[in-house]
Amino acid sequence: MGDTLEFNEIYQEVKGSWNDGRLRFSKQNVVYKSSKTGKVDSILVSELNLAQWRRVCLGHGIKLGTSTGHIYKYDGFRDTDFEKISEFFKANYDMELTEKDMCVKGWNWGMAKFSGPLLSFDISDNTAFEIPLSNVSQCATGKNEVTLEFHQNDDTEVSLMEVRFYVPPSQADERQDPVEAFAQNVLSKADVIQATGDAVCIFKELQCLTPRGRYDIRIYPTFLHLHGKTFDYKIPYTTVLRLFLLPHKDQRQMFFVISLDPPIKQGQTRYHFLILLFSKEEDINLTLNMSEEDVERRFEDKLSKNMSGSLYEVVSRVMKALVNRKITVPGNFKGHSGTHCITCSYKASSGLLYPLERGFIYVHKPPVHLRFEEISCVNFARGTTTTRSFDFEIETKQGNQYTFSSIEREEYGKLFDFVNAKKLNIKNRGFKEGMKGNIDEYSDSDNDEHDAYLERMKAEGKIREEGNDSDESDAGSDESFNPGEEDDDIAEEYDSNASASDSSEEGDESEDESAKKKKAKKAKVVKEKKERKPRKEKKQKDSGGPKRPMSAYMLWLNGNRERIKSENPGISITEISKKAGEMWRQLGKDEKEEWEAKAGEAKRQYDKAKKEYKESGRGSTSTSKKESKNSGKKKDDKKRKSAGGDKDRERGGGNDSFKSREFIETSDESSSDSDHKSKSKRKKESDDEEEEAASTPASSEEESD
Repeated sequence: MGDTLEFNEIYQEVKGSWNDGRLRFSKQNVVYKSSKTGKVDSILVSELNLAQWRRVCLGHGIKLGTSTGHIYKYDGFRDTDFEKISEFFKANYDMELTEKDMCVKGWNWGMAKFSGPLLSFDISDNTAFEIPLSNVSQCATGKNEVTLEFHQNDDTEVSLMEVRFYVPPSQADERQDPVEAFAQNVLSKADVIQATGDAVCIFKELQCLTPRGRYDIRIYPTFLHLHGKTFDYKIPYTTVLRLFLLPHKDQRQMFFVISLDPPIKQGQTRYHFLILLFSKEEDINLTLNMSEEDVERRFEDKLSKNMSGSLYEVVSRVMKALVNRKITVPGNFKGHSGTHCITCSYKASSGLLYPLERGFIYVHKPPVHLRFEEISCVNFARGTTTTRSFDFEIETKQGNQYTFSSIEREEYGKLFDFVNAKKLNIKNRGFKEGMKGNIDEYSDSDNDEHDAYLERMKAEGKIREEGNDSDESDAGSDESFNPGEEDDDIAEEYDSNASASDSSEEGDESEDESAKKKKAKKAKVVKEKKERKPRKEKKQKDSGGPKRPMSAYMLWLNGNRERIKSENPGISITEISKKAGEMWRQLGKDEKEEWEAKAGEAKRQYDKAKKEYKESGRGSTSTSKKESKNSGKKKDDKKRKSAGGDKDRERGGGNDSFKSREFIETSDESSSDSDHKSKSKRKKESDDEEEEAASTPASSEEESD
């Protein structure tokens, strides 16, 4: 048997909710790490004195007890795990893993036993249920009743509010009330905050960002008391997960962040983080309300009775000693400005993003802490409002997405190197590897940069086009589709490397010339749109001609489309194309060669059939008919336009009397102009009639042939 045993998806009950995590048994200790909070419970083997195997709601569970009085319960084991764990305990812990049956009779009459932090209700020496006394928020007594109220957990759909115990009067000892004795046993272990005694120290008027306001912070041995003008908060040290000390970007202020689970509540608002803001220039002289012997005995060298220094240093030092947690500070990351943070926006507020050694934290509204182990992937995307910024997207394993926007593009190189060094999965890594060596170009140029976001959009667009229009596509290339690769043959309007097209011939002219010829350009664009109409006629294929062959990607897609639909029920057409592109990208070289060989064979058959079709003479006659029909259509359109223009002019002639003073002309000039216009109009009409008479017989003869 190995030195360790590891189990995934092991659950721990926390105030009515099941939090999953990983459990590891080693020769030195037992370690459990929560996937939700990242909190680690470590139990030394030398302290273990109880190990029970029980049948519970999530299969089977283990109950471990220590000599210090702590109880740990983990559920989610399989029935087959018992032998493996039992042998490991015998070999390494010299301890027997005993099986303990639970009472499932449903009786409500039994014996209440207090064992450490647990209240167990036993029926016939078998436990019916257990209550962790740390979950008790209040204990009230009646004549023969004791009522226990519990802390509520926002993550649970259904919560247990209270439990009432009937305590019968005792005949043996009349000097002690059994109800009061029961309540005292509960309160001795319950998480009931009672502000008894004097505070260890008090910090006056500290600026708090969340919850907003100025608060007096009273430090008690077991909890933290925030006293403000409107609200009071009592925070047990057991709810503190982490402490952060973060320098502000202006180098004159400091953030002290306290992570809480469960959060503090204000109405329907939940505060998972307590954020204090300090000025570096503010100093304090503090005297603890304890004797020097008590300070030395309780805190050893962590605190002294008299302390002085910067306010933020003293507060963080006191909190570290009382909470017994390490303080997290920024690591080696430094942004473009030389600071440990990046200015960005999250949702509607601007704030600071701190890349830490094991995660990211954003302050301050709303505060967000993301550990590397819960991050699925990150993504660098172009900003939606301007090209001078980009967005940094983080997607967690639970499916949540956090987008930090409006990050200056000068920060891109530093942030990308940091993410790459931490070996985080970058969503568009295939494109970003091409940018890695050109970070300076990204920060200096808009036109010559390799735009990964643009390339990704182009690749997805090509997938959709080939998926929807495989049979009607008239692209000049029959190469197989490779998602993620650049296609320099396709010139798009937003592609910085695109070759010059007819619509962008004036791109090399100077700005002065382009301003002078603005009107001419507009007219040219309209003409080009008319010239492009015949290109659409290419899609009207000859019904008798051979069908264009499919690429290797399209052959593979047609063979696997039904499988993709069955594996992803309800998926849309565009999502099928995206999914297919990802699957095609992951195919091996050998698998792609098989489909490329099929595409090559189809191409050869197409060329052969096309050659035979042209030699038979059927292809040329069909094209000549199309040309004759198109020429006839153009002349009819031209005639209609000229007739319509004359009618418009005739209608508009009645508005001559409404000309303004600036355009009133003499009667001689107006009459000569009108004569000249009428002559030119007649001449134009006669020319059109001659052209039409000359062209009509030829087109009719072609059609008869």
